[in-house]
Amino acid sequence: MSRTKIFALPAVVAAALGACSAQTPPPEASAPPATEMEPGCGADQLAGYVGRKASDDVIASITAWRGDKPIRVLKPDSAMTMDYRPDRLNIAVDAKGIITGLSCT
Repeated sequence: MSRTKIFALPAVVAAALGACSAQTPPPEASAPPATEMEPGCGADQLAGYVGRKASDDVIASITAWRGDKPIRVLKPDSAMTMDYRPDRLNIAVDAKGIITGLSCT
């Protein structure tokens, strides 16, 4: 066999296999629900609590709104894990018990 035929053979095989492939496009995947596409904890919706006293009633109100999703109150110098959980609401509280911020991590 000549060199031209040897080098042309892979191109011919690739073209033949391409012609044998299915002509219908693959079905499109359905979009996941919005809660899965945009994980979050609702911190932006709870911004009105910043500046308020983190009393038991306020924390209970936030907990009731969140349902069974995780919440943690972070006081100054408190120990915390560094694992990333976008569905967990962190409530940062200063030394006077005032909510200074809310975040999802």
